[in-house]
Amino acid sequence: MKTTKTSIKTPWTTLLFFSAVIFAFSSGVGAQDYEGETPPAPPPESDNCDGIFLSYTFISRQKEYPHVKNSTAQSWAFKAMATVLNAGLHELKAWKIFVGFQHEEILVAASGAVIVDGEDFPAHVGNGTYMSGYPQADLETSIDTAGDINQIQVQIEMTGTQFGVKPPGVPMPRTIRLVNDGYKCPGPKRRGSSMYVCCKRDPKYKVKPKKKTKFLPRQNGDLSLTYDVIQTFEGSYLAQVTIDNNNPLGRLDHWNLTWEWMRGEFINTMRGAYTHKKDPAECIYGVAAQYYPGLDFSSVMNCQKNPVISDLPADRAKDEKVGNLPYCCRNGSLLPTIMNATKARSIFQLQVYKIPPDMNRTALTPPQKWKINGVINPNYKCGPPIRVDATEFPDPSGLQAITSAIASWQLTTTTLSSPATPALAAADSQDTCSASARPLLLPPEALLVPFENRTTKAKAWAKIKHYPIPKPLPCPDNCGVSINWHIYSDYKKGWTARITLFNWDDVSFEDWFTAIQMKKAYPGFENVYSFNGTKLPELNNTIFFQGLPGLNYLVGESNGTDPKVDPRVPGKQQSVISFTKKLTPGINIPRGDGFPTKVIFNGEECSLPTDFPIGSGGYRSNVNFLPVIFLSIMTFVLMTDRFH
Repeated sequence: MKTTKTSIKTPWTTLLFFSAVIFAFSSGVGAQDYEGETPPAPPPESDNCDGIFLSYTFISRQKEYPHVKNSTAQSWAFKAMATVLNAGLHELKAWKIFVGFQHEEILVAASGAVIVDGEDFPAHVGNGTYMSGYPQADLETSIDTAGDINQIQVQIEMTGTQFGVKPPGVPMPRTIRLVNDGYKCPGPKRRGSSMYVCCKRDPKYKVKPKKKTKFLPRQNGDLSLTYDVIQTFEGSYLAQVTIDNNNPLGRLDHWNLTWEWMRGEFINTMRGAYTHKKDPAECIYGVAAQYYPGLDFSSVMNCQKNPVISDLPADRAKDEKVGNLPYCCRNGSLLPTIMNATKARSIFQLQVYKIPPDMNRTALTPPQKWKINGVINPNYKCGPPIRVDATEFPDPSGLQAITSAIASWQLTTTTLSSPATPALAAADSQDTCSASARPLLLPPEALLVPFENRTTKAKAWAKIKHYPIPKPLPCPDNCGVSINWHIYSDYKKGWTARITLFNWDDVSFEDWFTAIQMKKAYPGFENVYSFNGTKLPELNNTIFFQGLPGLNYLVGESNGTDPKVDPRVPGKQQSVISFTKKLTPGINIPRGDGFPTKVIFNGEECSLPTDFPIGSGGYRSNVNFLPVIFLSIMTFVLMTDRFH
């Protein structure tokens, strides 16, 4: 996510140094935990702020090992404190700030806050990071609390490592700002080792009218995750997790979900999903065994602080013990609603055991640092859990009644996905190839050969066509799935293309889909003959393809006829697509107007080649008169950093 600096200027009076903040930190006072002492007063610069006052103060640093002569490579352990103070008239719900670190910082700890994208400590934050409040996510006003500093202010004590700024230089962030909707922040002011800014409500910001809620309204995101507490007992509770896919072209396959328990909780039982590790040791040798001496931990589902959870396979859907929940047990598939609205949701339940002092029925704390990923899927960035109004469910009795959850939290995610740089030829090894070398064009028959077997064909084709051969060769693309788009015919009233999907991995894809964006050719789309095709004008002139019944399975790579001699054979699906020129006057197919401008496979944006082979002649009436015009559209490598 790129960040920009706000250019709005606000008049300021020259203010004093942050002595109060430094004193608070150097005295060893914990954020929001003063152990009976009088909490420190806000820094004096806040006196002139009538909004949300943010500050960042660099405290100290110490040279780390190894000690090196190159000052830019020397690491330093640093301490700093950030302050978020509500000095305005309005309560600040679910505060979130951006700290623009810029010195290759590695954040090791941050009290009173969590990193928004769920990254664990130590976290590489050299490009800046978003932080939100935990456990104090909301800041009351001084008016409503009689000036109680504990309810209107959060202080975040940070420790970490930074590189390259030796004394007397001070490694400060480039900016700090509030990122909650409806607020504007001018550029921060800096004095010595401190920076501060007063963010005020934007008078031009118009809040969309929404249903009045006790808590924050629900948000929209590519994925929406809800954590509902549906039953609560002394020392435990039953929670339900719902995952909704709201992205019309996004999906998850074999999803893996993880989070972090913040209060020592563990999962006793689970339905609709399972954890990848079942090891009671962390409970037996941890604090849980002290409070549950009679519990058989060998039957406990999971004792990890960061459990990894996956959907159950379809054959467990009716299992009375671990399945038998609506929307469960589909082997981790979340389809877009355009394909199947029912299969765009997953649900599972878990029984959570708590430890003191949280044994009261109302002591409910959701896990933090949520992450979710799949196979050949985008990376999803999860925000923190936000308390929302209780979810309402149809009464299980079947009567016309509504049952409400006891408490509900929602997380929304955005897609972090960018196409990989394509390379159309393989090399012998990663050590002898160049990631920046210009890709080599391939002969058509090479598209049927696995990447590791293409080097010879690529070199031979280059010599025949008198193309330069870079040294070293470009690195292989290592695609999980590649898509071939071939201009099949071009005539006076229309033209056709052939699309072929190749699966180069062992994983098969059920209910696959692909979507192509056509800037110039879209209005002329007529038909696709072996797939289902749907025009989506609301999505930037996109055509959505999915397999027909019986053709909705893209199998994985298999052995050749003679495995000792023949290369492996990819799974394949293909169809011809017809277009008319009646609605696209002036379209020039031989010069490239018939190629997609964006391609998506199973929710993942594919990378497009930078160069397209184009025909030199004019219109041709026969199929094979055009030169071979093709492109290989490559998806990302199958995720290798999956949780399991």
